[in-house]
Amino acid sequence: MDKINQIIIEKLIDSQIPLPLCVINSAGKIIGANEKIQEVFIYNSDLENADFFALTGVKVKDILNAAKDTDSQKAPIVIDRNGKKFRISIDFIPETGLKDSPDNSEEKKSRGNAKKNAEEFSSLIIYFHDVTDLEDLKDRYEEERTCICKINIDNYDQFNDAVSPETGMTVDTEVNKLIRKWAQELDASIEKVKESQYVVFFKRKHLDNLTAGKFEILDQVRSLETSADFPLSLSMGIGVGGENMSDTAAFAASALDLAVGRGGDQAVVKDENRIQFYGGKTQSVEKSNKGKSRVVGHAIKKLMEESENVLIMGHKHADMDAFGSALGMYRMAIACKADPHIVIDEVPDSLRDFYDHGKDTQNDEIITTEQAKKLVEKDALVVVLDTHRPSYLEAPEILDAAKSVVVIDHHRRAEESIENPTLAYIESYASSTAELVTEILQYILDRKILIRLEAEALLGGMTIDTNRFAVKTGVRTFEAAAWLRRSGADTTEVKRFFQMDEETFKIKARAIASMILYPNGIAVAICEGKHQDVQVINAQVSDELLDIKGVKAAFTAGRNDRDITCISARSLGEVNVQVILEQLGGGGHLNIAGAQVDISPEEVIEKILEITGKGE
Repeated sequence: MDKINQIIIEKLIDSQIPLPLCVINSAGKIIGANEKIQEVFIYNSDLENADFFALTGVKVKDILNAAKDTDSQKAPIVIDRNGKKFRISIDFIPETGLKDSPDNSEEKKSRGNAKKNAEEFSSLIIYFHDVTDLEDLKDRYEEERTCICKINIDNYDQFNDAVSPETGMTVDTEVNKLIRKWAQELDASIEKVKESQYVVFFKRKHLDNLTAGKFEILDQVRSLETSADFPLSLSMGIGVGGENMSDTAAFAASALDLAVGRGGDQAVVKDENRIQFYGGKTQSVEKSNKGKSRVVGHAIKKLMEESENVLIMGHKHADMDAFGSALGMYRMAIACKADPHIVIDEVPDSLRDFYDHGKDTQNDEIITTEQAKKLVEKDALVVVLDTHRPSYLEAPEILDAAKSVVVIDHHRRAEESIENPTLAYIESYASSTAELVTEILQYILDRKILIRLEAEALLGGMTIDTNRFAVKTGVRTFEAAAWLRRSGADTTEVKRFFQMDEETFKIKARAIASMILYPNGIAVAICEGKHQDVQVINAQVSDELLDIKGVKAAFTAGRNDRDITCISARSLGEVNVQVILEQLGGGGHLNIAGAQVDISPEEVIEKILEITGKGE
């Protein structure tokens, strides 16, 4: 350090500046401080050559960014020390010192640009502003902001239909008591707005405890004894941090829609920037009333009759559920005298036989996304199947140009979803999109109109998504399958379509052989190499692993031919695989889920084990 800089530092330390300050060198070591620094760091004598960043916990990059940014106070650095809060501000000492010579114009220019390049300085002056009162006021303001919680009792009407009036009244009283006790513990205001709905207002300071406890009220309500064959549960939507009460209420309403759409028995917390999910431990309860299917079916029929073109589109890398559903909606559009087209670019090997048969049957009505973009310019209806997430579609840009958009899906609602569809039929209780489409067709078509290939494709979609009707099946699933069987679907032919070649069978066998089972019941396997149909292989491997004693959930990962890692998860119900794979950007249901990521299969398995724990 040159003499001029040393003099500057000594003058700073001896000056009457009424703020704690210290000077650090380019290595982050404290090379000087005034007496007031004891308000920040108790032992002034120990500060010489101490590491500033270790003492404060401030990151080097934050100091450099603040040094470069003249507007850094828009996002100030604040530290807690000795029961006080200090905001840090920064000044600079240039390497050459500060000279007042009128002839040294270059040095003056350098000083003028000082804040544009902090690296030109050998030392930084750090000032500590006591902002304890201001920060405490800000914290109090945040803590006392109002959160709005909207609560819905899931399956309320179905429960009352399933039990005697006396039992219904008793359980309703118990649920009401639990919710009001929960609200009382939050010092909240609560209002029962309908038989099955509540609105609760509470202060923001209670939210951290609620999230830390993962909304224990959900477990309390679910554990109530009822005489029905399914538990009662709650859906909760919490709105936080709106600019005004209207915004916060809108957040709460949107969060509740998400909770209900994802199958209920969960809480969703939404603010302006993010959405958090808690709960979701139970399977969605199948609804016994098919009235909604009838209403949706007639609404879609009317939209098809009013549209010049109908574009039917599933998710990218279509599976049998998406393709079979597309063939079903194609037949419905034909019956409505519309001009339908199925949009699909890339066909996996597992669908090749069905696709080739469909191409022969539907002539030129299976088109690419490029062809679809030309047709959507006209008066078009877009029917989206087996997904509600735009990023999963073959051609999401088609949605913006369409006159109307219909969404039919059986996956739990995700944070990302198609905005403002004309009609959305998203039912997470259903086994598959094929089941939902089949129910719609029953109210629109005579089963004799459905050709055999289409009936078998729909039955194939249900077969795959239920692991041959072993998981996630209800009464309505079998009723839909029976209708397809009466429509001409041959179960033997469906099985033949799913036969694999010898090499694929060996790949699957090697993946099963690689399985590792952990003490907590989590089984993991890796499919080696790269395969176009790795999604199908992974799903079949995970299905097979569930047959092993002690396995509660199975995860299989492998790469496809585009070098993307696909994960397939299956569960017997005790482990919620949907919640696990949502943390990797995927989704699905409690016992069936999937995801696609850009990291290696080995890294994916490690992340899954971090989330689930190895149980060791």
